[in-house]
Amino acid sequence: MGTYKQEYGNLSNNAGTFIAGLLAGGLIGAGAMLLLAPQSGKKTRDQIQHEGVELRDRVTESVEDTVAEGRGRARRIMDDVTRQAKELRRRGQDMLEEQKEVVSQAVESEKTAIHNATKA
Repeated sequence: MGTYKQEYGNLSNNAGTFIAGLLAGGLIGAGAMLLLAPQSGKKTRDQIQHEGVELRDRVTESVEDTVAEGRGRARRIMDDVTRQAKELRRRGQDMLEEQKEVVSQAVESEKTAIHNATKA
């Protein structure tokens, strides 16, 4: 289970850092564009709006990719847990069968001993 926590923690940290960096970069770029724009206010506003839409689309795509990756990891973890649970159940059933055999042999031995003691 330590691996699950490590993978999930790394995924969360990486995704958060990436998204924060993407947003910060977009905001810095938009601010620099405003300060350095040699064009009219209308053109600048239109360009900022266009860049904002593109930034939103990139962030949305990045978030969707991160969510898909997280789902894939969760699916792999669930598959591993299911496989391990099946293996544990099989081992438990094998141990139960072994113990049944031991108890059955002990009961038969006791029956034989009692039968022999009553004959004597």
